[in-house]
Amino acid sequence: MKKEHISVLPKEVLDLFADRQLDTFVDGTLGAAGHAEILLEAHPEINSFIGIDQDPDALQMARERLSGYGDKVLYLRNNFDKAIPELIAKGVKVDGILLDLGVSSMQLDRPERGFSFMRDGPLDMRMDRHSRPSASEIVNTWDEHDLGRIFRDYGEEKQWRAAARVIVQAREEKEIKTTRDLSAILEQVLKRKPGKKINPLTLVFQALRIAVNRELEVIEKTIPLCIQLLNTGGRLAVITFHSLEDRIVKQLFKYNASDKESTSGYCGVFLDKDPVVVEITRKPIQATEQEINENPRSSSAKLRCIEKL
Repeated sequence: MKKEHISVLPKEVLDLFADRQLDTFVDGTLGAAGHAEILLEAHPEINSFIGIDQDPDALQMARERLSGYGDKVLYLRNNFDKAIPELIAKGVKVDGILLDLGVSSMQLDRPERGFSFMRDGPLDMRMDRHSRPSASEIVNTWDEHDLGRIFRDYGEEKQWRAAARVIVQAREEKEIKTTRDLSAILEQVLKRKPGKKINPLTLVFQALRIAVNRELEVIEKTIPLCIQLLNTGGRLAVITFHSLEDRIVKQLFKYNASDKESTSGYCGVFLDKDPVVVEITRKPIQATEQEINENPRSSSAKLRCIEKL
C-alpha cells in the first residue's frame, strides 16, 4: 500500500495567513499539494495560486489533487530559485509565499530516486532528474578532500574523513552505483555511537543530497527574491528540516528585519539601514507532540515567518 504524504505543520501554516486577504499566492515547493489544498480551501478569495516544483512526478500528483480548482492554479516546473526571478521579471506581486524545504517523504519512499539508504536504488538524489551532478557522479568522481568537505559541512558528520577515504578506496575497485553499494561501503567505518539517535548514514546521505541539489545555495539566493516578490503586508513562511537550513533562514530574516548592518567588527561601528520586513515568529514554530506521534517527520520541522513592510 502506498504511504500517504502528510504535510507538516498544516494548522500552523494556516494560522500565519489566517487574517490575510490573499489574492495571489506562491507555493514554491508544491510537492503533493498538501499545504496548497488547505490554503485554497481556507482562502476562497485566492484568484491565482502559483505552484512551483522541479519534480515532474510531484507536479502530476498536485494536478490531480487540485483539479477541482481549475485555472485558478498555475503549475510551474522549475526550482524556486529560477521561478521566483521569472515572476519578478514579469511584474508579478503576491500576498503570500510558502517554502517547505528539504526532501519530501514521497521522494524518500521511492527507491528509484535514490534518496534513502533504507531502500536500494540507483544513487541519484536529483529532485530535477535533468540536472547535474547526480549523487553517483559526486561519489565516483569528486576527490577525497571535496567529499570530506560536504560530509563535514552539509552533514555535520564527525567521521567525515573516514567516510571520504573509504569511498575513494572502494571506487578504485568498482564503480559505486546504488544506495546499497554506498551504504555497505560506509558501514565499514561509520558506526553508530552509544546514545546517538541519528544513524551516521543519514548524515552522509543528507550531505550528498544537499550538494546534488545545491539546497543551501538556493535558499540563500531565494529568500531576498521572495521578499522582493511580496506586496507590502505580504508574508513569507518557510519550513526547514535541519539546522543548516534553519540557520540560513534565521539569519536572513533577522538581517532583513534589522535597521543596522552587521559591521560590529569594524571599529564597533554599526551602519544604519532600512528594515524591509518584520519578524512574525521571533522563535520557530514547531510541531505539537500529537503531530509528531502522527507524523514523525514533523519532529525536526521549524516554521518561521516574516511580513513585508
